[in-house]
Amino acid sequence: MNKADLVNVIAQKAGMTKVDAKKALEAFMEASAEALHNGERISLVGFGTFSTSKHPARKGRNPRSGEEIMIPEKTVIKFKAGAELIEKL
Repeated sequence: MNKADLVNVIAQKAGMTKVDAKKALEAFMEASAEALHNGERISLVGFGTFSTSKHPARKGRNPRSGEEIMIPEKTVIKFKAGAELIEKL
């Protein structure tokens, strides 16, 4: 399912126009990105929890040349599915 498909499903299930559903989805995505950027957790009861985690810098190896390189620290997004979502699968 892509973004357009999701907008269509939201519009149908919520009884709203596609334009309004698209605005709602984009607002959710923007608010979620801002919250995660600020280090906050997003907890949607029954669906799941989004959070961030830092992976520290580490040494790696270039597979082609064998040269040792430094892999920089980075922040990754984690998702833990809620119990209701897991049951539906």
